Amino acid sequence: ATTVDQIISECGISKGNFYHYFHAKDDLLNTLSDIFDDEYKKIIQKVVQTCFETEKLMNTNLYLNVILTNPETIRATNKHYREIDKETDVLSFPMFQKEELDKLVEESQTKKEIVEDVLGDIMISIPRVIEQADEYGHSVERELAYMVVHGFYHVMGYDHIKEEDKAIMRPKEEYVLSKLNITR
Repeated sequence: ATTVDQIISECGISKGNFYHYFHAKDDLLNTLSDIFDDEYKKIIQKVVQTCFETEKLMNTNLYLNVILTNPETIRATNKHYREIDKETDVLSFPMFQKEELDKLVEESQTKKEIVEDVLGDIMISIPRVIEQADEYGHSVERELAYMVVHGFYHVMGYDHIKEEDKAIMRPKEEYVLSKLNITR
């Protein structure tokens, strides 16, 4: 099977330019979309599973929606829901307050039947993931994994605006990535 890295190497282009290079060539993009989808899906699944294990969510019947999108859609969503007319890399939409979620997780350890519910939604701009991976000098896998972990912890009720909150959220993100051996 041909990998994305092999295709990029054979074309002699950098990973950061890969999406932009093929974006204009719909026939090549359509051929490659299955490769991308499979790679992204595998990364997302292993990251979400590790996040759920780390935060003791495996006994809950919660699920997380991860939506992969483009800059235009994430900007429109950001404007609609947050009134910020700006593109971003990841948006998170939690369904619970942190206290509600903590209680639900605690109850899941003793209850036998738990109602299925949505933990939240994460929307990630794939072109931004690719650009940022190139900008920060690490792999697309690492950047996508970070966006998933970052979005997950926002859905869990964590934030990073204040330094004291950041001091809690960042180590949680890095712990999950280190468990997966995904480094910069």
